[in-house]
Amino acid sequence: MRSRKIYRRVLIIVLIIGLAGLAVYAYYNMVRSIPDEIKILVNSEESFDFGLPVKGNIEIEDIGVISVNDLRVPSNQIDIDLNKPFTIKSDEIGKYNINLKLFGLFNFKEISLDVIETIELIPCGTPIGIYVETDGILVLGSAKITGEDGLNYKPVDNKLKSGDYILSINDIEVSDKNKLITEIENCNGNDIELLVRRDNEIFKTKISPVKSTDGSYKIGAWIRDNTQGIGTLTFVSTGGGFGALGHGITDIDTGLLMDIKGGTVYAADILSIIKGKEGEPGELIGMIRQNSKHKIGKISKNSLQGIFGTIDNNYNWRMGEKPLEIGLKQEVIKGKATILCTVVDKVEEYTIEIESIDISNSNHSKGMVIRITDERLLEQTGGIVQGMSGSPIIQNNKIIGAVTHVFIQDSTKGYGTFIENMINNLP
Repeated sequence: MRSRKIYRRVLIIVLIIGLAGLAVYAYYNMVRSIPDEIKILVNSEESFDFGLPVKGNIEIEDIGVISVNDLRVPSNQIDIDLNKPFTIKSDEIGKYNINLKLFGLFNFKEISLDVIETIELIPCGTPIGIYVETDGILVLGSAKITGEDGLNYKPVDNKLKSGDYILSINDIEVSDKNKLITEIENCNGNDIELLVRRDNEIFKTKISPVKSTDGSYKIGAWIRDNTQGIGTLTFVSTGGGFGALGHGITDIDTGLLMDIKGGTVYAADILSIIKGKEGEPGELIGMIRQNSKHKIGKISKNSLQGIFGTIDNNYNWRMGEKPLEIGLKQEVIKGKATILCTVVDKVEEYTIEIESIDISNSNHSKGMVIRITDERLLEQTGGIVQGMSGSPIIQNNKIIGAVTHVFIQDSTKGYGTFIENMINNLP
């Protein structure tokens, strides 16, 4: 009898845990189903259909600026029922808050409504050479130094770590790693003081250089002050700004987003292709035309959504190409679309399939899962390869996003970011 009671209690506990798990899972999915930010174009009616038991209101100061379901409510709070399809339209650009409540009772989430101007972009798909300089000297790691006495030393232990940026040495600003090395070598055995940026914190630290077996003073830090590579130009705005890559430039050693002080974009030629296969992503092998004649523009920003800057006035960036309107993420649908990219000697359009869409803001560079369906591209590259990041995605004659990543185990598939994530960063 006692064993039956214990058995029943265990079953009840398991049932409660299971129900709690289902509730947490359902709640998590609901949170992911609603984005942290919604963009709409000014004077354009946007439709939404979340089908969730959530109600919300839009806080505004100007009565009549925003309408929901074609109704202008004479109040500073406009109610929305997310369990039914609804439309939003605004006559003015601006940012507004939408406060959401689960079942109309419990505080659930706050999202931002961003009303933006209509934007037209020229889709590109052209290969580019990228050169950026770090904002400070990037620390990659540390190494042992063998001193004159034959002992091993690590002067930067507990002082510097991977991902730090060295800004100055003994109050002398350094932006070139050779200058930093020279200042260390000239220290004559005295302690040096470094000004360092770590994340958003700036601090000073003292380090004692070690005289190595070759007679020079060293601190045992691997450093870098620039990087370069091949990517794809996504778009040029009608105002002369550009966006590329769809994801940020990360350091190959630290894996961290690089802080840059500036950079340059050059024209590039694709020389050969390494086809992608299971477990091994392919690559576009190119040559950067790193000279003033082939300079395309200046890089001013490196963000999680790509690199951004301004196009040089003398660069012929697909002149004559017709600008396209942007398609916001709520307009993107599963099904056919195309990408623009260069794998031989000119920009061509290739068919793809959008297989899934995630409008949440959990990962800006992975809003869509796409699959290459164009036999020409599959024959040439095996699918998505390194160097194609930034290839613009077009659907219903609108530019909706850019290719960002390839699936390692299936090169025919990869991720794409929404174009609205990229335009936030335009200079």
